[in-house]
Amino acid sequence: TAARRYLATEIDGDQPARPERRVRAGFAERVKNGPGFGDFVQGTSPPLTPAQALEKATSIPGNSRLPRWLKTDIPVGANVSRIRKTLRELKLHTVCEEARCPNMGECWGGGKHGTATATIMIMGDTCTRGCRFCSVKTSKTPGALDANEPDNVARALAAWGLDYVVLTSVDRDDLADFGAAHFAHTVRSIREQAPQLMIECLTPDFQGQLPLVEQVADSGLDVFAHNVETVEGLQRMVRDYRANYKQSMSVLEHAKRHKPTLLTKSSIMLGVGETDAEVLQTLRDLRAAGVDIVTLGQYMRPTKRHMKVHEYVTPEKFAHWEHVGKDLGFVYAASGPLVRSSYKAGEFFISEILRKRAEAGKAMRNVAAEVAAQERKRTNAESAPTA
Repeated sequence: TAARRYLATEIDGDQPARPERRVRAGFAERVKNGPGFGDFVQGTSPPLTPAQALEKATSIPGNSRLPRWLKTDIPVGANVSRIRKTLRELKLHTVCEEARCPNMGECWGGGKHGTATATIMIMGDTCTRGCRFCSVKTSKTPGALDANEPDNVARALAAWGLDYVVLTSVDRDDLADFGAAHFAHTVRSIREQAPQLMIECLTPDFQGQLPLVEQVADSGLDVFAHNVETVEGLQRMVRDYRANYKQSMSVLEHAKRHKPTLLTKSSIMLGVGETDAEVLQTLRDLRAAGVDIVTLGQYMRPTKRHMKVHEYVTPEKFAHWEHVGKDLGFVYAASGPLVRSSYKAGEFFISEILRKRAEAGKAMRNVAAEVAAQERKRTNAESAPTA
């Protein structure tokens, strides 16, 4: 037989011919005479304008785009990379990453105030509770506590050179003391290795057991924080069934009563279905419990498995609640769409209050007023037009 010529544009003639393509005549005819694209889009309504199309799209539940005031930059920078590297090496966790916080780049990088902060999450990365707003992993039986964690946290914070740290944790209802001893041990370790650091503890509720609250309050921290998260009427919808409004208020009130020199702090999420009257009542209840600092921020849905956003609250409404907080007598109120319980600018403000109170021995409210005046002066100078 004749040899095949490779790399040629034709082959030997004795090769079988390709079979002809068969098309069913009936099907081809129906396609030819059937409806066209215009039959599917025709109608009597005029086409939507771009603004109308956007409004229609955002009105569909779960399909709403983020308002412009909720968009932030991706966290980058040398300090961000350095902190992330150390976290991985020491097997530590931050709520900044676990909860997908939008302020991570500003906090870790130092922000406009130059006060570098981080929020360390201790006792593992798996929680025994399942709140509907939180993206932290859950399990009834998380792993055992890391006995080296308090020392690892202290060494990392001493190396980072931070000014302010927030210690928080998952809930550990599987432990006899719910993790209170581990929390206190971590604070004492930080005090030994980084005595200059301002320490805020954002604690669980310890199932309302007040002696455990005292154990953490006496550990050497500067700010005792516990979040009520939402208004009383939405607690069961938003939080795990083991958490409740009165229990959280009791924790905050007892921490302040047990150690009056502590600054106490709580946080409220907006946009989950609350009314203005409910928010106002929650603020009043927090002040009645002796809470010094309150933060209000927008609930952001972490994934489609979590509860939906009921409303994107406007910056103007957040500004209103900040004024209300100040009028009610809070030492400090931070309210804004991107404000979180461990809020960067808030930590700058709180750290200044703590430093000046320690230096001058002034009354807390007088120090707060002085720091607020300095901050307003700085803000006005930054916003003034340059010549």
